[in-house]
Amino acid sequence: MQPVKLLVAASGTGGHLFPAIAVAQELSCQIEWLGVPERLENRLVPTDYPLHIINVEGFQTKPGLKTLLILWRLVKATWETRRLLQRGQFQGVFTTGGYIAAPAIIAARSLGRPAILHEANAIPGKVTRLLSPWCSLVGLGFAETARYFPNTKTDYVGMPVRAEFTQPQPLDLPIPTGVPLIVVVGGSQGALAINRLVRQVASRWLGLGAWVVHLTGDSDPEANSFSHPQYLALPFYDNMAGLLQRADLAISRAGAGTLAELAVTGTPALLIPYPYAAEDHQTHNAAVFVAAGAAKLLRQQDLTAEGLESEVLQLLESPDSLHMMRQRAISLGIPDSSQKLVKLINQLIGSNG
Repeated sequence: MQPVKLLVAASGTGGHLFPAIAVAQELSCQIEWLGVPERLENRLVPTDYPLHIINVEGFQTKPGLKTLLILWRLVKATWETRRLLQRGQFQGVFTTGGYIAAPAIIAARSLGRPAILHEANAIPGKVTRLLSPWCSLVGLGFAETARYFPNTKTDYVGMPVRAEFTQPQPLDLPIPTGVPLIVVVGGSQGALAINRLVRQVASRWLGLGAWVVHLTGDSDPEANSFSHPQYLALPFYDNMAGLLQRADLAISRAGAGTLAELAVTGTPALLIPYPYAAEDHQTHNAAVFVAAGAAKLLRQQDLTAEGLESEVLQLLESPDSLHMMRQRAISLGIPDSSQKLVKLINQLIGSNG
């Protein structure tokens, strides 16, 4: 009897990759990965799963000759993925969206095999909306998103997080116990605008006894321009679970993956959505947390250094407010999201024979 095999199509940023990895870790079937050249999956995936590379990109440019090239690459990538599914005898496809989802979904459905998609954001992406009728199931990170799929089977499962976020993790940073800890994170690609604001005003927070762990990303030319014994600037940090579990407050973008981690760890947050995200989806993501009382929303285009300084100081001086935000964040978390999605995937693959 052939082993059950699943092709996972997830590429690009941590927001697409980490949920897919979280689900893959829970699955008992044989898994291989579909990615594109020179993206994050080439660093994170090969040690655990065989990685297949296709050349595909999104339709982000104005119509022209470039569009024809992108379309040709999509057709070629779809054909290559179809051959991969046939040759590898995969029972189905799981994808977390983005442009790599298109060839994966089209190829799977052309062969009559299940395609399961997880939409992380409150407002679904273009690929999800276009191809959702071809999907056997769309898992939702936000319950509110169901209204965008009136003719597609959906299930609210929350946002998968890696297993370590659901268990206490030790923190290997020299931060004393009992001091307030502020964590600044701009997502897997960093956030230069947030970084600059934080460095302008961090001294005031540090003067009150707080510590700051600032994850700057690896493309900030000014990353080392500020120093203080209570300020730790790191490009990345692998133990995000332990860091957020210890944090009293996060200053963060509002990508769906980051929000899920904040919810599961119960971390109060000041959310600064990336203003150029497609269809401003990060602001819509953040709105769910603000409505629940788990976070405050700060718009980057309106935010000043003084405004950021003031918001943080108000929360540091109000433990009751932070406690309430922590409880509201926990109420939004679905720690077993990965298991819920795994159960649905197994049902669909099994029903396919």
